[in-house]
Amino acid sequence: MLRAMQKICPVSSPRTLTCAALLSLLPALPALASPPEIVGATAKRAAGGWNISVTLRHDDSGWEHYADLWEVLDEGGNVLGARKLHHPHVEEQPFTRTLRQVVVPDGTRKVYIRARCSDGTWSEGRHKLKLTR
Repeated sequence: MLRAMQKICPVSSPRTLTCAALLSLLPALPALASPPEIVGATAKRAAGGWNISVTLRHDDSGWEHYADLWEVLDEGGNVLGARKLHHPHVEEQPFTRTLRQVVVPDGTRKVYIRARCSDGTWSEGRHKLKLTR
């Protein structure tokens, strides 16, 4: 970060302090945030749909930064269900939560899971989950 600032605001520049002050106001880059990691997932057939359990790992640091959601998607990317995570899990890593009675269209043999951080960062790729009927 320091080298990038030096390129943008050279030390010999009379505007160095002003430039550095403006750069410090920029929000943290999303690429620097670690996205939630999907450690595993299971699906069990239940009355009215599927019960889907997802295990996540994330560097939750408190209310300002935590894994706050995971979604179940079909092959086309349509959301079949979403599990809101209502609080950080700083001391509970990894952790598992379940979404009950997810309605999956007949004939669907797999779904995908993705997870989101409260800063808007999504898990890398999608986690494939096979459905065994």
